[in-house]
Amino acid sequence: MEHPREEPRLPAPRGPLSGGVVERLRGDGPLPPYDGIAAAPVYGDDLQLALYLCYELHYRGFADAAADLEWDPELLGFRAALEERFLDALRADARRHHGVEEAFAGILVEPVDGTGVSHFLRDEGELWQIREYAAQRSLYHLKEADPHAWVLPRLWGRAKAAMAAVEFDEYGGGRADRVHARLFAGLMADLGLDTAYGRYLDAACAEQLVTVNLMSLFGLHRSLRGALVGHFATVEITSSPGSRRLAEAMRRTGAGPAAEHFYDEHVEADAVHEQVVRHEVVAGLLEEEPWLEADVAFGVDATVFTEDLLGGRLLADWGAGRSSLRTPLSREFTHIS
Repeated sequence: MEHPREEPRLPAPRGPLSGGVVERLRGDGPLPPYDGIAAAPVYGDDLQLALYLCYELHYRGFADAAADLEWDPELLGFRAALEERFLDALRADARRHHGVEEAFAGILVEPVDGTGVSHFLRDEGELWQIREYAAQRSLYHLKEADPHAWVLPRLWGRAKAAMAAVEFDEYGGGRADRVHARLFAGLMADLGLDTAYGRYLDAACAEQLVTVNLMSLFGLHRSLRGALVGHFATVEITSSPGSRRLAEAMRRTGAGPAAEHFYDEHVEADAVHEQVVRHEVVAGLLEEEPWLEADVAFGVDATVFTEDLLGGRLLADWGAGRSSLRTPLSREFTHIS
C-alpha cells in the first residue's frame, strides 16, 4: 500500500548534539555548545544523526519542524561546524589518490574472492538479513538520485548534458512508475517493510547515516562539485556487479518479484550509466575544469571508505548473529507470493 505524501516525524535523539538539534527543530530550545562537536565520535550515532537532521531540511523536512528552518542562520552555522569535522575526518581517513584513473583502477576490476555485503547476501544471507539491508538502505534509495541532482546547475557542456541524461533514467525516464525510488519502495513492500519515506531513520545504524550524509555534504556545496561527480561515478561503476549479486540473493531467498526487479533493473541500467559517467560526465568536467581532478578522486576514495564502514558494520553484526538495526525487525516474516 502506498503512503500519502507526508513528511516523516523527527527521530529520537542519540546524544547531546542530535538532542539539541531535535529540540531546536521543535522550537523547544537552543542549539548545543559547539565544543561538543569535537568531543563526539565523528562517525558515531550522535554527530551523524545531528548532521542528517540538518541535511534533511533540504529534502522532505519533518512534519514537526517548520519548513523555513531550512535557512535558519544558527542551524546553518551549527551544520557548518559538523560538516567541518566530518570533512576533515574523511580527508584524513579515506585513501588519497590524486589522479582519477588511479582512483578508478581500484573499483573497475572485481576481486576474484569478494567478501562484501552483496557477496554475503548472495551466498548465505537469510531473509531477515535481506530485510535489514533493505531497511538500512531505504535512507539512501528512497532519495536515490536527489543529492546528485544538485550538481546539474554547477556543470555545463558535455558533463551537464550527460549527467542530465543519467538522472533522467534514475527518475524513470518520464514515467512515475519507473522512478528508481518507487521501484525500491516496491522491493520494500515485497519484504513486508513500511515504504514511508524516513520510516527507518530511528532504526538505521550510524554507518548508514554516514553514507547518506556524504552525498548531502558533496551535493550541497558547489566547492565540492568534483567530489560529488566522483561519488556518482563510484556508485555507477560498482552498482552493476553488486546489483547482479543482490538480484541473485533476492531470487535465492524468495524475496519477491519487485525485489528481484529492482536489482535486475540496476544491472542493465548502471552498466550503461558507468560508461556515460566515466567518458562524458567525468571527462567533460575535467575538460572544462582540470583543476578538479584531485576532488573527483577524493569523491571516489571517500565513497569507497564510507561504504566499507557500512559493510564492515553489517557483516560484523550478522556474523555475530545479531541485528544491525537499532530496533530489530521481526525474523518471522515469510514472503507470500
